[in-house]
Amino acid sequence: MKSVLSEQEQQTICEFRRVTQFPLDDVYIALKDNIPALTRSNLHRCLQRHGLSRLPPQEAENPAKKQQFKPYPIGFVHVDITTLQLEGGIKRYLFVGICRISKDAYIELHDNMETPAAYGFLENLVKESCWILALQNPPSAHR
Repeated sequence: MKSVLSEQEQQTICEFRRVTQFPLDDVYIALKDNIPALTRSNLHRCLQRHGLSRLPPQEAENPAKKQQFKPYPIGFVHVDITTLQLEGGIKRYLFVGICRISKDAYIELHDNMETPAAYGFLENLVKESCWILALQNPPSAHR
């Protein structure tokens, strides 16, 4: 089935959905600036095609079993890196920064996940974010 979204864009959407577990509208809002061809309808079709159109049901019948995120201060941003496997064995790396409070997200795709790429992502995250970031493990602690 032909799509206006490239394979890389579709993989980005699917991995973002898996990592964040955001509802469709939140995925759309977070990714629309990074994927120019993205519309709400082609996002929905992409998620349907890849079996991700519905989030797993919440365990409402057993609330004690449901895990809650650890409470974080405003400004805490969860950072995750995931691999996109493209045709021809090509790997790209999706860097994601998510504010757990506002659900704002920032993404970048990189050819590798080496230190310069990670450092560049963090610099851009700070420049582009509307958040005041709280560093839990500042870089100087690792030197």
